[in-house]
Amino acid sequence: MSSNITVTTWSLEQTSPSDMRPATPPAGDDVRVVRAEVPSPEFSRFLYASVGGDIKWIDRLGWTYAQWQEQLGRPGAETWVAYEKGTPAGYVELDAQDDGVVEIVYFGLIPAFRGRRIGGHLLSYGIARAWDLAERWPERTPTKRVWLHTCSLDGEHAMANYERRGFRLFRTETAEEPEAAAPGPWPGAFPSA
Repeated sequence: MSSNITVTTWSLEQTSPSDMRPATPPAGDDVRVVRAEVPSPEFSRFLYASVGGDIKWIDRLGWTYAQWQEQLGRPGAETWVAYEKGTPAGYVELDAQDDGVVEIVYFGLIPAFRGRRIGGHLLSYGIARAWDLAERWPERTPTKRVWLHTCSLDGEHAMANYERRGFRLFRTETAEEPEAAAPGPWPGAFPSA
């Protein structure tokens, strides 16, 4: 018998590029952010599972290769990856929607890279790329709104990071969801309690 947990989801937005308040980049020049221009289901699934494995990102784990390919191949879909000394540290996934709306679909860091001032920098970079997305996709309407959602299952600093970057809350929803174990980046990645 499975149990339920209460999950609160907050939706946040920016309606002008001037809303963005960028973070200070990490010290040194060991961190860089690069767009993954070739859609790669394998790489995107690695990022998704590695970043979200401890915070119960499970909705895409059952996706087929074709589902990943379809999502990544959408016009205006972009994945920006932060690297520290050549190692993937985290990512931000953008999805251009209708009427100049861009959603930050996923954002986060692999656990080993959290707490090193990379997250604010990566989020700032991703927001800037959401605002100038139509420059890379001329068939898309120029961005008028950037939005995202986060929930009570996400990292403890997620909401504060979004607010510090200039996002404003526009909706709060609470729902009962089946409790799920944190899968980790692969089965058995987390030791038993």
